[in-house]
Amino acid sequence: MPELPEVETTRRGIAPHLEGQRVSRVVVRDRRLRWPIPEDLDVRLSGQRIVTVERRAKYLLINAEVGTLISHLGMSGSLRLVQQGLPAAKHEHVDIELESGLMLRYTDPRRFGAMLWSLDPLKHELLLRLGPEPLTELFDGERLFQLSRGRAMAVKPFIMDNAVVVGVGNIYATEALFAAGIDPRRAAGGISRARYLKLAIEIKRVLAAAIEQGGTTLRDFMGGDGQPGYFQQELFVYGRAGQPCKVCGSELRSVTLGQRASVFCPRCQR
Repeated sequence: MPELPEVETTRRGIAPHLEGQRVSRVVVRDRRLRWPIPEDLDVRLSGQRIVTVERRAKYLLINAEVGTLISHLGMSGSLRLVQQGLPAAKHEHVDIELESGLMLRYTDPRRFGAMLWSLDPLKHELLLRLGPEPLTELFDGERLFQLSRGRAMAVKPFIMDNAVVVGVGNIYATEALFAAGIDPRRAAGGISRARYLKLAIEIKRVLAAAIEQGGTTLRDFMGGDGQPGYFQQELFVYGRAGQPCKVCGSELRSVTLGQRASVFCPRCQR
């Protein structure tokens, strides 16, 4: 699943080609995504100029003069720029044609993504209750410490809760916990303030590094410019169960937390 760095990589790839451009036509070949694509999307968006392309959590907000297209890449979705007239392949569900001659093409083999329309996106039910962005000053270790008090749930699903902080998905939660030396199985409420301060720093560092390198290379993800990310080369624990720890040489273990596999080092993380 594309995570926050992959979505931000997509945003950075497509924004320069969309902002300031007028939409000439919207072609929807299959409306059956996680939520049906609005039947009047073409009427609402065509003719409008795209003002900005922003990101909130894992949602891309394509802001037009009136209204916003809210897009989520789901499990396997991608947005990329192609020349108009390029024949659509299977699973290429939506084209947003621009006056420049380019078009933004949405592809989603599993159809778990979304393309919705809103006149006030930050009040949309999908975005209304989200926590702070992890790379802003609104998120820090003190927030993690305060919200974790009395929580018996494991620390990994706790930091993956979008009400706590947005965008810390499975890959980056796994890597940040390793960097902070925290066992992902630990009860969130039993971790000290000092350790949460370090964890917040590592969450920011890991996410920023992934964004800088173009996101993590996943089988189903391609960035907005059609190029994969390269953060995969930097992973210490994610996807490496049974392999030696790069720091101490111990065999990495895997455990299921919150229905997600979590790899950790039994020696480095406590």
